[in-house]
Formats: sequence, structure tokens, C-alpha cells
Amino acid sequence: MTKIDPLGTGPERFGEAPAGAESARPPTGGEREPLGAVRERVLATLRQEIIAGRLRPGDRLVERELAERFGVSRVPVREAIRALVAEGFVLFETPRRTVVRRLTPTDVAELFELREALEVYAAGLAAARATPESLADLAALLDRAAVATHADDAEAVTDINTAFHDRILAMAGNSLLISVMEPVDGRLRWLTRQNEEWPQLLTEHRELYEAVASGDPERARAQALTHVQANYRSTVRHLFGEDA
Repeated sequence: MTKIDPLGTGPERFGEAPAGAESARPPTGGEREPLGAVRERVLATLRQEIIAGRLRPGDRLVERELAERFGVSRVPVREAIRALVAEGFVLFETPRRTVVRRLTPTDVAELFELREALEVYAAGLAAARATPESLADLAALLDRAAVATHADDAEAVTDINTAFHDRILAMAGNSLLISVMEPVDGRLRWLTRQNEEWPQLLTEHRELYEAVASGDPERARAQALTHVQANYRSTVRHLFGEDA
């Protein structure tokens, strides 16, 4: 499996460590890393590992083991785990047992209801406010997605497809909309990773690009709605089977 550089010169994702954050290391040469920076490094790495599927639902997070792995004290690890609980990635099964959360049908339905409300709205704004430069950025992400899809690179596909939606959100030009999305952005990316029908996703994103590029907000909203609903059905099939 060929590894693809997922984002390249594409837009940075808000509130998220860049791909490859799991390889981040603390400063060398005796420089002391601030506690807040340690916490963010541990948090970004664990979040990315959950999204990418390297930490799977039901896997246990043990403070002592993680502290040894990262070469840090248990304090920033504990704080990072609490942040992951708040973000909806992990939960405390008991006071002494913390595990990666298993998504339920209700979790998925609620997250997709939010996607439907916000992404459809964002697509309409993006169509009205698109510029040649922003459309060129969107097209470049589609080109990267095609390469990653052909290479069967799951993590790159996830990163690029998420960046595609982030770019549309940025094109909408509504900072309040971005702030509303930010608290659940990681979980939405996690859901994106569950849908492995990548050629179909690429087709849907190309259709969404054409709708946004048309400059017709109504067409863009309709295409975004079709995409979100199709993605929901695919994700439910993948997670819970055909009978869900």
C-alpha cells in the first residue's frame, strides 16, 4: 500500500494536529517541554490513533503504560484522557478502566443529523461565495483524493476527504459556523474513517464540487444533502450491518 501525503499544500484543519502527529517528539537537548504542550502532544497523538483505527473501540487506555510510552509523567496523560472523554472518543467504563468508545446507532444518527444541518447550509454559502482560487484548492484536493483512493491508503483518504469538507466550510466564510463545528469535528472525522466505500465517496465529492462551482446555492445544498445521506447509509452498513 502506497502512502500518500494527504494534505500537501491544502488547508490546515481547525483544532486538529496535522497528519503524522503520532510521530511528534518532545524537544531535545535538555529543553523542558511545558506541561500544556506535553498534554497537547499526547492528546493529538491519541486522537489521531483513534481516528485512524490504530486504537479500536474497546481498547483500554492505561495511564501508566501511556506515560511510559510517551516518556512523560501521568499528569498530562490523565488530562489528555479527560479531554478525549469530553470530545466523545473514550469513556470511563469504571473509575479504573478507560476504553475507546464504541459508536452506537444513536451516536451515528445524531452526528449525521448535525452534519446534515450544518454542511448543507455551508455548501449553499460556499456556492454563493466561491472564488477561482478557492475552487482551485478544492479541485486540487479531489486530485489528491483520487491518487489516495487508487493507492488504497485509508488514512490519506480520510485526511483528504476531511480537508475537502473543511475547505467548503472555509469557503462559506462564516466563522460562527466553523466554531459550531469545531467541538465535534474530531468525531465527524472518526465517522468518515468508518466509510470505506472510497471510490463512491470520490464520485460524490466530485459531484459536490461541480455543484459548488456552479455558483447555484440551491443546487449545492441539494447535492450536499444527497452526499450526507448516502454517507450515513454507508457508515451504518459498515458499522452495524445491512439490517441496521
